Amino acid sequence: MRKEGKDECEAFARQLGMQSRKTGLLEEAFTHRSYLNEHPDWPHAHNERLEYLGDAVLELAVSEHLFQKFPQAPEGELTVLRASLVNYQILARVAAELDLGKYIHMSRSEMKDTGRAREVILANAFEALVGALYLEESFVFVERFVLQYVVTPHIEEILKTKSYRDPKSELQELAQEKERITPIYRILSESGPAHNREFRAGAYIGEELVGEGMGPSKQEAEVAAAKAALTRILPKKQRT
Repeated sequence: MRKEGKDECEAFARQLGMQSRKTGLLEEAFTHRSYLNEHPDWPHAHNERLEYLGDAVLELAVSEHLFQKFPQAPEGELTVLRASLVNYQILARVAAELDLGKYIHMSRSEMKDTGRAREVILANAFEALVGALYLEESFVFVERFVLQYVVTPHIEEILKTKSYRDPKSELQELAQEKERITPIYRILSESGPAHNREFRAGAYIGEELVGEGMGPSKQEAEVAAAKAALTRILPKKQRT
């Protein structure tokens, strides 16, 4: 899944149009925490600090673009549209399109992961890459990168399918319309290591569990639970 060595990162840097590389930030961006357990002499840190920075930079770049592109949209619509562009599924898809997987250093067990676990690793590496690009180049460089690889290829599909609509808000509207109460969410379980947690959330209307969902964060698990609840409730609503 990955190629070791500096040459691959140099080629990738040229592919992105980076002007120069004075540090090992790309190597750090592609180092998963698990790799250090098997290679304690690896000269680079794991990518979680860069992921933290990249998450904030990515949100700012997308927020500024949406602010300019949709001057009449209220804050709530901009927020859910941004969330639909920077969720881990979209970022994992972008990472796969960039073939980031072949650069990521991770443990042998993590390399066997598939499905959502693999998507989370790819999405986190993409955020770390954004953080590295911000430090190596500039915010303007990152804005162009995010527009090219994240916004432009996906925004029209999101608008067309209305997938930006917030499931939790939709469920709240339905619950208040039919039951006059607001849904609540409970975390039903947590699993996985600290760097790759998986949460299971339940959506409740009153004391009734109406949907369950999984996600790499409590918020995403709650959104998945709301989606599951909507698929259960909407057909009933349409029949009434």
